[in-house]
Amino acid sequence: MDASTINELIAGSVGGAAQVIVGQPLDTIKTRAQTAPAGMFKGPMDILTQTLRKEGFFALYKGMASPLVGIAGVNSLLFAAYGVSKRIISPFPQLSLKEIAGAGAIAGAVNAVLASPVEMFKVRMQGQYGSPSDKRLHTVVSEMWRDWGFRKGIMRGYWVTVAREIPAYAGFYTAFEFSKRKFSEKYGKQIPVWALLASGSTGGIAYWLACYPLDVVKSRVQLRATPPEGTPVQYIARELKLVVAESGVSGLFRGLTPSLLRSIPAAASTFAAFELTREYLKEITGV
Repeated sequence: MDASTINELIAGSVGGAAQVIVGQPLDTIKTRAQTAPAGMFKGPMDILTQTLRKEGFFALYKGMASPLVGIAGVNSLLFAAYGVSKRIISPFPQLSLKEIAGAGAIAGAVNAVLASPVEMFKVRMQGQYGSPSDKRLHTVVSEMWRDWGFRKGIMRGYWVTVAREIPAYAGFYTAFEFSKRKFSEKYGKQIPVWALLASGSTGGIAYWLACYPLDVVKSRVQLRATPPEGTPVQYIARELKLVVAESGVSGLFRGLTPSLLRSIPAAASTFAAFELTREYLKEITGV
């Protein structure tokens, strides 16, 4: 493994930690909007109000342990895979936006290997509403392993995660690079930190717009008591139909508002932390 990839792994870990800390409260609201029983909440603000009233402020950080522990690996893998994918697609440092999209799609597919179990445990923690029977993360992990094993338990929802991550990260990196290049035209190669934050926010918004219905399916599949049946295409199609039957087409976008609101600070902090850490490491290591 070369020094450049190691730098990207380290920078990705720092970026991932920043993303979790900044974005977890709105992520909890998003997940509950997607998975709560019909009629339990009136909307995102009602979710926030009820969660604070019944469970307290720190309930918004419920499930944070899983992504905080795993996000270092997830983001390290993501950014490293993206860096390697760019070098595979083109030997030249300045890729076209189409090539950026291709590299992002590859990185997303690779990233799903770790993102799927990390998000599955996060979703199952967020789907608990403060009752005495709520379980701790280690209990959820051990029960999933004991009852369903690795493929149907720990990796539940893997293929829908792959299906989500491919368009999501194609959009994520394309929007980020497009915005950053536009800022570079005005400010030069070293763009201001605020422009980096704005570019990261643009990437985060593009991420959710590119994949949101699949994220709804993923959350529902991963929270359900039993694993999905049939091939990935069959269970994804079946779940999409079920959501539409229950809530109409709007059900496929339930929780989108908090996701978009979350994406602005979360993606901005991720990219800023990654880019600043990578530049710092580059100065130290020279690569």
